Amino acid sequence: MRAEQPEWIDSRLRQVGDRIRAARHNAGLSQEQLAERIDCDRRTVQRIEAGRTDVRLSRLLRIARVLRMTL
Repeated sequence: MRAEQPEWIDSRLRQVGDRIRAARHNAGLSQEQLAERIDCDRRTVQRIEAGRTDVRLSRLLRIARVLRMTL
């Protein structure tokens, strides 16, 4: 469980998750397919897209590469 954070951080995590979800949809990938390409499980992708996890930079870089998006 993550520690309490300021609301503005939670808001930004949700915005990042929304961008990832939109890019994934545009790429025609399911959460499962994205998870396989970035070497994690579908539930992790689900939490990232929902803004419920503090994503490591290395994972964000993998997602950006697969989805051909900038950070």
